[in-house]
Amino acid sequence: MLLWANKVGPYRNPQETYEYYTLPFCPPDKIVDRSESLGEALSGYELVQSNIILKFKKNMNNELICELSKGLDEEDLEKFEHAVANLYWFEFFLDELPIWGLVGGSNGDNPEYFIWTHKSFLIRYNGDRIIEVSLDQEKPFKLEARKPFNFTYSVTWEESDLDFEERFDRYLDNKFFKHQIHWFSIFNSFMMVIFLVGLVSIILMRTLKKDISRFAKDIEEEGETEMGDESGWKQVRGDVFRSPPYLTLFSAVIGTGTQLLFLVLVVILLSVGFYHNHPYYRRGTIVTAFIVTYSLTSFVAGYVSGSYYQQNSGKNWIKCMIYTATLFPGVVFTVAFILNFVAVGYGSLAQIPLGTMFIMLLLWLFVAFPITFAGTIVGRNLSGKPEFPCRINLSPKPIPAKRSYQELWVHILLGGVLPFGSIFIEMYFVFTAFWQYKYYYVFGFSLIVYIILLIVTICVTIVSTYFLLNAEDYRWQWMSFLSGAMTAVYVYFYAIYYFFKKTKMSGFFQVSFYFGYMAMFCFGLALLTGAVGFLGAQFFVHRIFKMIHVD
Repeated sequence: MLLWANKVGPYRNPQETYEYYTLPFCPPDKIVDRSESLGEALSGYELVQSNIILKFKKNMNNELICELSKGLDEEDLEKFEHAVANLYWFEFFLDELPIWGLVGGSNGDNPEYFIWTHKSFLIRYNGDRIIEVSLDQEKPFKLEARKPFNFTYSVTWEESDLDFEERFDRYLDNKFFKHQIHWFSIFNSFMMVIFLVGLVSIILMRTLKKDISRFAKDIEEEGETEMGDESGWKQVRGDVFRSPPYLTLFSAVIGTGTQLLFLVLVVILLSVGFYHNHPYYRRGTIVTAFIVTYSLTSFVAGYVSGSYYQQNSGKNWIKCMIYTATLFPGVVFTVAFILNFVAVGYGSLAQIPLGTMFIMLLLWLFVAFPITFAGTIVGRNLSGKPEFPCRINLSPKPIPAKRSYQELWVHILLGGVLPFGSIFIEMYFVFTAFWQYKYYYVFGFSLIVYIILLIVTICVTIVSTYFLLNAEDYRWQWMSFLSGAMTAVYVYFYAIYYFFKKTKMSGFFQVSFYFGYMAMFCFGLALLTGAVGFLGAQFFVHRIFKMIHVD
């Protein structure tokens, strides 16, 4: 049986990992690598065959791994001292089950560093399947130069009545993820949804109905041209469907955000189904699913951006398509490329191999890009000529002066507060799982929170759009997008708080990776929530101006 050695690194810095045999653990004469999947390579896995030999159901006692008759030289001694001082941990895999342990420890106030030299494996089995692997470490060796010692191991096999399908349950922290506060946060977010939906319903069913009735009555009695005393959202009917500034960029962000909307939904649903049918983790599965699904859903991005661009009489659809195809992957690739330089400089496993980068480039070039192109063509052809409920004026109407609390920046800043409030508890669990060695498996919670986030974002942007239009300001497109996208800004602020208050990460490597990863995550979240906000506001605006029946 093969025991695979994966990585070693400081416990407080999850991304700062190195190959196991970068420490002088007596590497085998020939290093045999295990081929990784795309997701494993991107997640920093580098499995190599260890020189610990295991035989199924055969107990072993004090077997020799290697003998260091001359002890450690000064260079190897310094490596171990650095590892112990920084709480280095290591990871093995046996039959896909992870095994963790610390390299060593220290004694007293004036620390004397030691490393563990004996590994005791307790392996439980059911029939011909391995169910559980535990590791105890013994025989501390005080770190001294030129002092001989041995690395040894023992193996004990025990029978277990646990089913194979349940063997991964011991790695899942049920007390943490299913804590009462987690359930309470879901309930709290659900109540927020009920409140916002009720608020939007009041606006739509009472206030708007009253406005539309009065507007129709005035048209019958006085005629549209004599309604000088009329004010509010109806006064911007000639400008509300005017194309937003930077139409090409706006079409691209809407298309990309819509793609991410479907992408995240599909990945969460796949994760729910995967965990239900396979209650154990396959390394890198979610990462692989994300990349493949992103490529296949590129059609959505092209279709949405192409159709919106066409409806607003855009003239350069090729430019729009290129923006759509390169916006999100371009930003992610740039940040990842910079972080890769940091990882290469440290010699860390977090670096993305050149072969993997080449595969990613080919996947984008020959799958995602053509699919985006096809989606743009279909979107342009199916959208047809622009059809708006109201005719657009030749010249834009001046926007009247507003009170300070009615300004665009106020709507944008406040737009992300409630959506962030609906997910920030879940963000804590997600951050803890990603940055503090916990397996995230409550994808049902993720699905509920994700749906709540979408509903809250739509409701908030509809309310903001109504108040903006009521102030006779027709610049609702970018406002609705940025209002929804503001959620990601608050998430990033929370990530800064989490870094300083909830973790003990340190060093340039970990700091750059933490804030770089969070920047990529929040950029994608901004596109997603921004697109959701705009789509909700667009439906609302089209609906209310269609109801007043004015050309």
